[in-house]
Amino acid sequence: MGETTVKIPEGTTAPPTPPAGATADASGPASRTGRLHRMRSPRHPRLWFEILLIAVSYWTYSLVRNAVPEQKTQALHNADWIWDVERSLGLAFEESVNHAVNSVTWLVVAMNYYYATLHFIVTIAVLVWLYRSHPGRYAASRLILFATTGAALVGYYLYPLAPPRLMNGQNFIDTVQVHETWGSMASGNFKAVSNQYAAMPSMHIGWSLWCGLTIFALARTPWVKILGLLYPTATLIVIVATANHFWLDAVGGIICLAFGFGVSYVWYRALPHQLPRLIEDDDERPGRRRRLRHPGTHPGTPGTAAAPDPVGQAARTAQPAPPAQVPRTGQAARTAPSPRRAPSSPHGPPPRSEPSTQTAP
Repeated sequence: MGETTVKIPEGTTAPPTPPAGATADASGPASRTGRLHRMRSPRHPRLWFEILLIAVSYWTYSLVRNAVPEQKTQALHNADWIWDVERSLGLAFEESVNHAVNSVTWLVVAMNYYYATLHFIVTIAVLVWLYRSHPGRYAASRLILFATTGAALVGYYLYPLAPPRLMNGQNFIDTVQVHETWGSMASGNFKAVSNQYAAMPSMHIGWSLWCGLTIFALARTPWVKILGLLYPTATLIVIVATANHFWLDAVGGIICLAFGFGVSYVWYRALPHQLPRLIEDDDERPGRRRRLRHPGTHPGTPGTAAAPDPVGQAARTAQPAPPAQVPRTGQAARTAPSPRRAPSSPHGPPPRSEPSTQTAP
């Protein structure tokens, strides 16, 4: 007595009963876990947001990089130390490459423009390609690029470094000034608005290697994969030949890129090429249809939505019921017992016999 009995319709499942004293809390651990899972799941990128994010991020990067104190004395001291380390390793080849390339005017001029333009053009082109062809991998790849750049800003602040062309007592050639070309933000007319002592790490290497690895991992055409690997290799030659970086600056860029890959892997729990290329449209985006990740997925699979099939449904509805099976004539004749008839009489049919009512004595 006093207890309430709740009847559950057949075929349904009763909701779990919360423990005594517990109350429904939408912000509980389960809700927070689900929210975190949604944040980690790749979503379809929004074009306006990506353009705004990239613009604001690069503006912040330039502002922070140029706001770092130049610390000229410390930067020149660090450059001498780097040069001594390379000579002790027998790998101080920057000066020889710089002079060799400078002797070929058309080549060094091309390298100056390469250094000034492709750094941005190729990176943006790869981002656009990811946005259009690999939306499921775009966010993870973009996070790698952003984390790499953030790590580089820390390096600029903690370790000011002069490029080889600004070293004292060395014979490096500033190819931009000598050939009067536009090829470095830290030379010519741009040196007043750019920090000239932010050479470690090299983001020309960090960004170009990000582009190269992304193209190699996701491109389908073999020659495109090869171009992806050649791009950071050519960039390394350019930064050394134009005396804008030591090769150890490239090592710093690689370390920053490895940090970016680590951040992306921790957040998405997979490398970009391991994520699905296409993703389902976000439910929160009005006016967009959801599409199956795999066309053959069963409609009952969680996380998928079956597309309506009005034609098939109409065909199934209009299809007549199968006719009842009617036995063939010959089969019926063999199956049904034939009635026993009396022999025919010329005087007409025989009289109908009545059942006998007599009883035995």
